[in-house]
Amino acid sequence: MATCIFENETEFTPGEELTVAELVLSAQDGDRDAFGTLVERYQQSVYHNALKRVRDHAEAQELVQEVFVQALRKIHQLRTPECFGGWLRSILHRLAINRSVRRPKEQSLENEALEANFVEQMTPSAVAMANERAKRVRAGLKRLKTLDRTTLTAFYVDGQSLAEMSERFASPIGTIKRRLHTARKRLAEELEELAPA
Repeated sequence: MATCIFENETEFTPGEELTVAELVLSAQDGDRDAFGTLVERYQQSVYHNALKRVRDHAEAQELVQEVFVQALRKIHQLRTPECFGGWLRSILHRLAINRSVRRPKEQSLENEALEANFVEQMTPSAVAMANERAKRVRAGLKRLKTLDRTTLTAFYVDGQSLAEMSERFASPIGTIKRRLHTARKRLAEELEELAPA
């Protein structure tokens, strides 16, 4: 019998949300909406982990799609439904390794060829603008109430999924979604006030 070593994913407020195990069982019975809900709960976390592995936004997005396509095809093989998150991570790990093996070896180029083909992506003014924007966002976050700030930080900085945030804040996913929406609006208002005239 498999054990779930990654996380306990079944603790959601009764009556508010289906547990991960319930959603997996429904998906195994062919319920596409249940699988869609699982994707919503885990895609941010899978993306965050994929980005750590491949260090490229576009490639991480492709990898996330591959993970969920494979999960949909093989959902009937998952014997411990409450370990869905850990199972996704194992799929991600395997696919990331396959990608790195399939990736063609980079050809070494002469320094002159590199210099001739190198295009500066970030100009000094773009870097300065990005730094200024980041400074304003940090200042806007500081002006928010603690709940708004911690909600935005958990999702956008720490890369937590809605399911992970639901567990952390002991709130249903629907509540977490509303908090994120409200916190984004409040941050936008703060940023407008901080914008240079």
